[in-house]
Amino acid sequence: MANIEYSFIVPVFNRPKEIEELLLSFTKFESNIPFEIVIVEDGSNITSKSIVKAFNSQLHISYFFKPNSGPGDSRNYGMQKAEGNYFIILDSDVIMPPNYLEEVNAYLSRNYVDCFGGPDAAHASFTNLQKAINFAMTSFITTGGIRGGNPKDKSFQPRSFNMGLSKDAFIKTGGFGRIHPGEDPDLSIRLVNLGFKTTLISKAFVYHKRRISWSKFYIQVNKFGMVRPILNNWHPETQKITYWFPSVFVMGFAIALLLKILGYDFGLLLYSVYFGVAFLLALIQSKNLIVAFMALPAICIQFLGYGIGFLKSNWQINVLKKNPEKSFPQLFFKV
Repeated sequence: MANIEYSFIVPVFNRPKEIEELLLSFTKFESNIPFEIVIVEDGSNITSKSIVKAFNSQLHISYFFKPNSGPGDSRNYGMQKAEGNYFIILDSDVIMPPNYLEEVNAYLSRNYVDCFGGPDAAHASFTNLQKAINFAMTSFITTGGIRGGNPKDKSFQPRSFNMGLSKDAFIKTGGFGRIHPGEDPDLSIRLVNLGFKTTLISKAFVYHKRRISWSKFYIQVNKFGMVRPILNNWHPETQKITYWFPSVFVMGFAIALLLKILGYDFGLLLYSVYFGVAFLLALIQSKNLIVAFMALPAICIQFLGYGIGFLKSNWQINVLKKNPEKSFPQLFFKV
């Protein structure tokens, strides 16, 4: 594409403080590459309108308010209203590094693709809990580094907290579906099936705050687990044995505890080694002893929530042959 015109699309629901932090980070961009920001208020009771207005003199911003219909539909709405021909989709709880757009533009200028994803990282200002959860969600020892990934991975599925999509790709796919979470891998798979290329731009990372409590983190990963069997049914060619690992981890730990009761220690010994390695990696990455300790319950919550959700969804959909939307209505927005 000869001339790329960037539009950042940000849906928001009752989080004006996050929008303020995000917009402030946009004002610190180091490049002179022009861009617009499209804020889509998804039926919020506490709106960001006054926050957006305060930045109007510094940034090119469009603000829209619509009835609540979920993040996927709100992103689609924002892309329909945007002026650019290349959309960069962000969650409201991210902070942008100063060189972000420069890295994206440099990559697309050399090797244009219609869809890209970028990693997420923990900012130095984040709480220890946020840093611990970030480790659990991004480390190779927990997720295989799927949110960092391999730039040469042809099957890389961008996530909508940091995702680029051309206008052409949006038009031909119709954008995001009604499921949430899971709308981003669903779109990525449909893009690939239509012949579009997806890739990782490893230098185009964002600082991602994520959930701010253990309970909210559990709910999030539990939904991730429930969504995956639905996506596997929609797109059977994408099924991987690795999706079973969290469930196997949880069941294996239960078996190890049972063996301990029977006098056999080797099961728990294996888990002790795993958590020891995880602790050391978290300590090396964060250089913070508290974060390293907190990473251990974060990993447990991640595996437990995802694993239980995955098993429950598989039972309902693949064994009982029930309709996903009727079994898990909380995962689908009405549009």
